Amino acid sequence: MASTSPSRNDNVHAPAEQKHVTPVTIAIDLLLISIFFFFMFGWVKSHVASSDPKFVLFFGASTALCVTGVFWMAIQMFRIVVAGEKRLKANRSGK
Repeated sequence: MASTSPSRNDNVHAPAEQKHVTPVTIAIDLLLISIFFFFMFGWVKSHVASSDPKFVLFFGASTALCVTGVFWMAIQMFRIVVAGEKRLKANRSGK
């Protein structure tokens, strides 16, 4: 019976000394997230079905916050995929 365990080369792991989170990446994330949040809030608040400014502020901000959270996750996934692709390319060219 053949072994079904994955080989050691199936997964490419980051070296222990490589850091994915640095102060620069945090600053870039905060800048992008802030810009995206204010853009989405400006767009979403015109779609709130109320004329009360408190409701417009609350529902506009809560909706923009949810969408901004999804945007943040997309940024993180993109960053990890790009780092993995670079590492894979370096491993393939090094052989």
